[in-house]
Amino acid sequence: MHEHRGNDLDEWIEQVRKNDLPALRHFADGLLRDRDAVAAGLSSTWSSGQVEGQVTRVKLLKRSGYGRAKLDLLRTHTPPALRRAGSSPRIGKGEQ
Repeated sequence: MHEHRGNDLDEWIEQVRKNDLPALRHFADGLLRDRDAVAAGLSSTWSSGQVEGQVTRVKLLKRSGYGRAKLDLLRTHTPPALRRAGSSPRIGKGEQ
């Protein structure tokens, strides 16, 4: 994948079809249904790794808060830079 060789996709699929691995052949047939998009994805230098990593982190925060979502728990999982940038004024007893 690091070599960005989407143009080799057809050759790889033909090799897979010659093997006796039904699950892999089924996977290759699925790739053929959207061949152009798969080849473009394999050829592109762009990566969604950073975005996926942030999504995973947010999901972890969300799951860790179920049943015990208190602010002190959220603060322990939030980077210090975000805590300072996103801090909001405290609400006093008479201001609720």
